[in-house]
Amino acid sequence: MDQGDEQHRRVPRYPFSAPAAVIPESGVTIADNVTELSLYGCYLDSRASLAPRTRVLVKIFAADGEYFEAEATVIYSNPSLGMGLVFRQVRPDFLAVLRKWLLKAMPQSQADEDEPSEEKPTEEK
Repeated sequence: MDQGDEQHRRVPRYPFSAPAAVIPESGVTIADNVTELSLYGCYLDSRASLAPRTRVLVKIFAADGEYFEAEATVIYSNPSLGMGLVFRQVRPDFLAVLRKWLLKAMPQSQADEDEPSEEKPTEEK
């Protein structure tokens, strides 16, 4: 994905790490790992990417046993690297889970951005 794609997003994506299952309409489950999450979609690292416009059911699993589920569509695919999904239908109970995860991911993402660089500060005269 290039810089131009970044500018078209409705909301920011946040770093997120969790196992996921992607189930296309063909029914063959693909095990993936979510690496980025937003209110409207996610990016998954996957060696078995699906074609764009493929409709899927995605399930994302948290370490505490909580999970998120949504009907989604593959929006772009990078063969042997991964794919981006856009959520199409999210039930209210799963939307609550998603919002909770995003609230946790936001401060972590901002903390990563606010870390000072390794460069030495310059002295002011």
